Amino acid sequence: MFDHLSPRGLLDAAAEAVRARRLAEVRDLEVIAAWAAVHSGESTGLVRRMNPLVTVGGEGTPRVQDHALGEIALARSSGVAATINALADVLDLQHRLPLTWAVVREGGAEVYVARKVARMSRHLPGAVVGVVDAAVARMIATEAPGRVLTVAEGKVIEADPALHEQRVEEEKRRRYVALGRSDEFGLRTLIARLDAGDAAWVQATVTRVAEIITPGHPDATADEVRAIALGYLARPAELLALLVEHEATASQAETEAEPVTDDEPREPSRATAFPSDLLDQLRRTDLTKLRPKTVLYVHLHEATLLGAQGVARVEDLGPRTLGALQRLLATTNVTVKPVIDLADAVRTTAYEHPEALKERVHLITGGDYWPYATSTSRHVDYDHPTPFDPSKAGQQTGTHNSGPLARRNHRWKTHAGYQARQRAPGHYVWLTPNGLGFTTGPSGTHPCSENEARLHLALAERRGRPGGWSDDGEP
Repeated sequence: MFDHLSPRGLLDAAAEAVRARRLAEVRDLEVIAAWAAVHSGESTGLVRRMNPLVTVGGEGTPRVQDHALGEIALARSSGVAATINALADVLDLQHRLPLTWAVVREGGAEVYVARKVARMSRHLPGAVVGVVDAAVARMIATEAPGRVLTVAEGKVIEADPALHEQRVEEEKRRRYVALGRSDEFGLRTLIARLDAGDAAWVQATVTRVAEIITPGHPDATADEVRAIALGYLARPAELLALLVEHEATASQAETEAEPVTDDEPREPSRATAFPSDLLDQLRRTDLTKLRPKTVLYVHLHEATLLGAQGVARVEDLGPRTLGALQRLLATTNVTVKPVIDLADAVRTTAYEHPEALKERVHLITGGDYWPYATSTSRHVDYDHPTPFDPSKAGQQTGTHNSGPLARRNHRWKTHAGYQARQRAPGHYVWLTPNGLGFTTGPSGTHPCSENEARLHLALAERRGRPGGWSDDGEP
């Protein structure tokens, strides 16, 4: 395609490709903003309560109807949160950072940098955010992104120093521990924000454990050993056993080298900062009782258990080889619960979903059944695709008529004009208010025509069972 171009021609093509990409990203944002403008009017009556105007951007940005946020996300084949974030950014750029937006609209700067500035300055009052806009607009097309963001950070503070000090105090009260997603190698990132003093103790404990276990890991780097040491904090019984055992060995060596009389004060252990008498008590304690209890969901094919090469999927941890799974469980007491046969149809006459049914439905669907949903959490609402009708007898709740939905998606499905039906266990069809059709299931989300979606909906109704599928039927 580019074989005929000279070196200079290739350079020009590279520059043009970047500009075209930037303009395409701008167009994407402008379409979202136009959709918000169309849906910025106030609803009336009961609809107004169910479909309020919400503010997604900073002060001074127009509000948008809550129900409109879901359908535009589906049209973009995007998650709802990602689309709402994009809408907030473009509204901020258009209405709060117009100088910066003008540069971006011409393809002169990276869109992601401008969006970061929008998020960085979103908390500022509209009257002062212009300080950030003017500074960023002057340099966003000519400086590296890192420099632009550094200047933007300083200008955010300069725009309202009192507000910044207030936010500093608020941030001091925000503490958290967060886990990233498990990667394909079975590793996961742990991020924590805590008091500086507690952080120092964690650091000291990790350092001490690393010193103890280093001889057992001769080929590991210092960082690897510290990561292994940090893992001991998740297993307090093993941690205390390790520290107590090592302290006993160290104390014995010190005693043999230099006898200590009873008149001399007892120094706290370097390993735990515990007095020696407390360490003596810990040595007489059954530390295995301190092990935490948890439920681990492991998915694997029976052929893997019979020796075939395969991979187990552990919920919240990701895929694991059988060897890695064995190492994960090696030092634990394991209670194996009976395997749930997902082919069994479970039904109840109640509106509420029993916990056993929730577990079964989650295992069938794997998570939120909204199109393009990203959540695989068990902490969701359990929806009746065919709405529950109290006036009708029968078992309307069950694996034949149930699907997990995040709370916001559930609210939209109930009040915003979406139609959904269950075609078979784990298989669903959707039709949005403006005629976008989707099927969702084990193979993901697949767009379909409005007519096809309506056909699926009609078939689900005509099959004569709640949820529209036969216990042994196919989707």
